Amino acid sequence: MKISFEFFPPRTNQAKEKLNQVRQSLSVVSPEYFSTTFGAGGTTQDATLGAVLDIQKNDNIPAAPHLSCIGSEKSNIVELLDQYKSTNINRIIALRGDIPLGIVDIGDFHYANELVEFIRSEYNYYFHIEVAAYPEMHPQAKNIVSDLTHFVNKIKAGANGAITQYFYNADAYFRFKDDVQKLGVDIPITPGIMPITNYTQLLNFSNMCGTQIPKWILERLKLYENDLESLGDFGFDVVANLCQTLKSQGVNSFHFYSMNCAEPSLKLAKSII
Repeated sequence: MKISFEFFPPRTNQAKEKLNQVRQSLSVVSPEYFSTTFGAGGTTQDATLGAVLDIQKNDNIPAAPHLSCIGSEKSNIVELLDQYKSTNINRIIALRGDIPLGIVDIGDFHYANELVEFIRSEYNYYFHIEVAAYPEMHPQAKNIVSDLTHFVNKIKAGANGAITQYFYNADAYFRFKDDVQKLGVDIPITPGIMPITNYTQLLNFSNMCGTQIPKWILERLKLYENDLESLGDFGFDVVANLCQTLKSQGVNSFHFYSMNCAEPSLKLAKSII
């Protein structure tokens, strides 16, 4: 079973120390890698670089930086990738990134497939490249056909695999896999798993990224909104059952959105190992 965990880069010394402890806790399940997010236009570039280098140096776990291309020039991308290569980092999660409000010049890249193609042209196959997948459709896609086309373009540009946006409907994941296979794509598609620990936070995230929360889950989360213990127990049951359903149908890799907290993701990971 392949397990990986995602973090966002810490901004304060206190947050850095907390993340160090989180990584130590998660290391007990021998994850395949730790990934770190990257703001669109490089808004967290320095923090991402620092976090990734810290992981690579201290954790004995491979680091996998996210790389968003919107707002970036080719020279910036090369500079960053050269730094990663010089420290033996060879896994990249290549993304378009959200277009920041008010931005006029989006840089040299419009879509993630262009970034993937550029990395392949500059570094051949040194980097293992993961891209994003949206089982329930990207929130900015015109329709499901165009969304699937954009995904296939990323794979044909040279991506090795994909990590999905989180979801709570296993059928959406399996339907997505079936659809892209019919379009000639057969690469590993790792489900992204989001623990349920906070009603308001989950609702906000889901509205932004287009994830559908089934009504039966949403109604119970509302019921437990002010009872964090019950919400945590219910959330674990929901997501653990989702993971078991995926595992029972042949899924052997899981990517956990840790939100820089150890226990929820660790408990879920242990439930499927």
